[in-house]
Amino acid sequence: MRKSSSLFVVVAKRIDDHEWRMESVGAVAQIRDKFEALAPLFNERTRRCWAAAEAKALGHGGVSTVARATALARQTITTGIQELATLPSAPAEELNRIRQQGAGRRPLTEHDPALLTALDRLIDPMTRGAPDSPLRWTCKGTARLAAELVREGHHVSARTVAAVLEAQHYSLQSPVKRFEGASSKDRNAQFEYIAAKVSSFQAEGWPAISVDSKKKELIGNFSTSGREWQPSRQPVETEAYTFQRLADELATPYGAYDLSANEAWVTVGTSHDTPRFAVQSVRTWWQRMGRQRYRGVDHLLLTADGGGSNSVRARMWKAELQALADETGLNIAVCHFPPGTSKWNKIEHRLFCHITENWRGRPLISLETIVQLIGHTTTKAGLRVRASLDPRDYPVGEKVTKADFAALNLVRDSFHGEWNYWLKPRSKTR
Repeated sequence: MRKSSSLFVVVAKRIDDHEWRMESVGAVAQIRDKFEALAPLFNERTRRCWAAAEAKALGHGGVSTVARATALARQTITTGIQELATLPSAPAEELNRIRQQGAGRRPLTEHDPALLTALDRLIDPMTRGAPDSPLRWTCKGTARLAAELVREGHHVSARTVAAVLEAQHYSLQSPVKRFEGASSKDRNAQFEYIAAKVSSFQAEGWPAISVDSKKKELIGNFSTSGREWQPSRQPVETEAYTFQRLADELATPYGAYDLSANEAWVTVGTSHDTPRFAVQSVRTWWQRMGRQRYRGVDHLLLTADGGGSNSVRARMWKAELQALADETGLNIAVCHFPPGTSKWNKIEHRLFCHITENWRGRPLISLETIVQLIGHTTTKAGLRVRASLDPRDYPVGEKVTKADFAALNLVRDSFHGEWNYWLKPRSKTR
């Protein structure tokens, strides 16, 4: 009778355990479904508190059941239960906090106070008093910085180095082209002088043009910067190397940009960028565009930088302008930008940048290609460009004798006569 009673108790217990396990499996599935549905809405704190609330609702064994369903640690759920008990009396600012004050891993810089100094010294050794730094002459990527810091006894990874640099307000930056030469004390005054001269010419209805040469371009199947729409996975194939000796020809664009009309003429030369070529480009602009637009005028203003083929010191530049003045009867005024300010010339950012944008990602395979691309350059502001090819030879090294230079009808302005001057016609031959 005692054995039968014991057997009955064991069977009953096993039945109860089986039913409890079945109920537990069902609870796990239900909690898992709810957890997966709400997971996108949870942050660290709300996830912990929700799991704690579910565990409390289940009663005995609830922590284990919720842990199995959500894969959360039992300690996390227990912490949530303790946190739920303090919510009614918690201040308002504590209710919005995700973690407790001071929670989380301590920054590495607290464990290793010397890390910042060592990293700073490696980043810029010359200014940090470490001219013998091993990374003085190398590219300082995060992997290399981390390797050197580890060698010095700091346990960091490349990712940690990047995080520390960002926290110290470092960022990846390219060099900025800013210094273009010595600056004159009258730099601003010359800018104001040029602006006033241009305004006075425009008020009179006289032409004022900005002139300069664009950088030389290699003609051939060479890659150019930028991208252009092409059929998928069918890029234009170009030469692997860009060497001048591989080029078919060398193109030299020289532009004349009308500051009032927002139109320009670009002459594409195949020889050298000389003063004779530069003035010939101005002559072509006058013959093809300027003379029709400015009928009957006898004044022309050129704004130019101080170097290259239109250099302040180039005698041939002035001699060729004198020849142009004699041919056309134009009183030609010239204003040069002060040293180190060539990028302020209007033609740079009103014409040349748009030309470069127009042929981005397209090889300049022939002279005809470059002339057509320049001639089809337009902007929303209404820029109109025309272009032509000048295949003539312009030899370098041509000189102007002192006697010929003295014969020029060159009149210098009272303010910086080396920058501002006139070439007036010696005869009326228009």
